[in-house]
Amino acid sequence: MPRPNHRVALALVLLLAWTLAACGSGGGSGGGGPVVLDWYNFPDDSGALQQAADTCGRDSGGRWSIRYNKLPRTSDGQRQQLVRRLAAHDTGVDIMGLDVTWTPEFAEAGWVREWTGPLRERASKDTLAAALRTATWKDRLYAVPYNSNTQLLWYRDDLVPDAPATWDEMLQAARRLAEQDKPHFIEVQGAQYEGLTVWFNTLVTSAGGSILTPDATAPSLGEPAVTAARVIRELATSPAADPSLSNQTEDQNRLAMESGTAAFELNYPFVYPSMKENKPELFPHFRWAPYPSVVPGRPATVTIGGIDLAVGAYSRHPDAAQEAVLCLRNRDNQLANALKGGLPPSLRSLYTAAELTTNYPFAADVLRALDSASVRPQTPAYQNVSIAVAHALSPPSAVDPERTVADLSGQIRDALGSKGLIP
Repeated sequence: MPRPNHRVALALVLLLAWTLAACGSGGGSGGGGPVVLDWYNFPDDSGALQQAADTCGRDSGGRWSIRYNKLPRTSDGQRQQLVRRLAAHDTGVDIMGLDVTWTPEFAEAGWVREWTGPLRERASKDTLAAALRTATWKDRLYAVPYNSNTQLLWYRDDLVPDAPATWDEMLQAARRLAEQDKPHFIEVQGAQYEGLTVWFNTLVTSAGGSILTPDATAPSLGEPAVTAARVIRELATSPAADPSLSNQTEDQNRLAMESGTAAFELNYPFVYPSMKENKPELFPHFRWAPYPSVVPGRPATVTIGGIDLAVGAYSRHPDAAQEAVLCLRNRDNQLANALKGGLPPSLRSLYTAAELTTNYPFAADVLRALDSASVRPQTPAYQNVSIAVAHALSPPSAVDPERTVADLSGQIRDALGSKGLIP
């Protein structure tokens, strides 16, 4: 039996433990003060997300504040952390930024709240159709598009006066630059992760095909997928390939372009403000154009990206969280997100607003790409499918178009038949 002084120490420990628990995530003050909403999202280095959280908290009139929690940098790491929290029924996950491929999985698992009635109308108003499609599952809205995203072709006009219109033209231009001993790499996402799946999906849909059948129950692939694999193989085995292609992600592409070794880059608009700030000597020659076609005369259908904001099914403050989501993705915050972070808005009206177009001169090109965008296969088993695609295509230099696509077809069938969720 503990002595009296030990009893006091034990009581203090228990009191401290209780106090820490009361101050835990998503708990609010516990004494009638403002609610603290925990928002889990990708790590933003521009400050735009923190600014949005602070502004919305002030605008709530003291009813709630938003705590911005940064998830890992990779999409796979972000999903893994959210899945673990939600599978444990974490009540501290009030708001979460979902990659545009996660909605079916999270909705089927019962991890996110549906948006209905007037709230759905407010969430849908002025929102790009393709972006809304990513937030919808079985005709029900489970998230609100926070930002959209698409890739453009970025190039240096001091090396290439006119942007290539097709992949063949781009590869030919890169070979000519290599022969002249000039910067000539084509930067693209070749590492074994989601970015490689996005590249493949864009090439497949641009060739007129799809990865899955319309009902997402079986692989489609076929000749368009062989054409896509052929493009990947041709780049990877040409002088245009960066030596680190098989390890490259979006940020490595950005850094390579800024280092001056590349002539072309397939990437998202965040590279524009980065080049402007980091390489002012190269920035005057940094230009953009539509994503190159796979089939001449047939415009590319670039895979839509972005983040959708969802409210956790186990949140103790769902009404406040939905109100906060609508604030986080409002016009002013999306404008700041575009100008500071380079992330395209999900609100259509912003693409013609002078506040955006003055400092976002490629806005019209981004909107055209989003209006014709392709969406990655919508299925609760998407993570399984994506892993199969990235594994089959890695490293890009080892791709054998016919054989790789044939093998991938079987792997996708297995992925679609998998039971449960990958942690």
